[in-house]
Amino acid sequence: MRILVTGGAGFIGSHLVEKLLAEGHEAAILDDFNDFYDPQIKRSNIAGLQKNAPVFQIDLRDNNAVRALFHREKFDAIAHLAARAGVRPSIAQPLLYYDTNVNGSLHLLEAARIVGIERFIFASSSSVYGICKKVPFSEDFHLTQTISPYAATKIAGEFLCSTFSHLYQMQVVALPSSQFTDHGSGPI
Repeated sequence: MRILVTGGAGFIGSHLVEKLLAEGHEAAILDDFNDFYDPQIKRSNIAGLQKNAPVFQIDLRDNNAVRALFHREKFDAIAHLAARAGVRPSIAQPLLYYDTNVNGSLHLLEAARIVGIERFIFASSSSVYGICKKVPFSEDFHLTQTISPYAATKIAGEFLCSTFSHLYQMQVVALPSSQFTDHGSGPI
């Protein structure tokens, strides 16, 4: 199986790519190498992976670039880890977070639909639980109020994934990003 890992140069993404390759999958990395944290660290994260996993430097906000990639390359699944992260920065830059996390996710879902990719994993966030006072969180909770633009963009991503699953029979899984650190059986 050939899997595109968005945010694949990040800490979690690079480890996921490493695990996928170790399990015999083909993997490709999509990352924009933005400066939320040092791009050199991201490049270092994937230095040993690049010979086995092609790297595509694409900003998910660029719908044309995303579609062009999906028309050039064939993927069987997408593990969508890329996002603008952080509660405080999202308060300072809500439009950037919306454009990246919501529109970027929509660009991926739509490109996947057009070329027939049926498996999509979405890294959400525990931030979607907002002011929920009951711990531990449960997927059964009715989410009523987020408390940051970041959280709102992640729940919007979950709803987009749910919509595409319903309308286009995509197999979609939304996970809190902490579940990607599990060293057990992998996410796919």
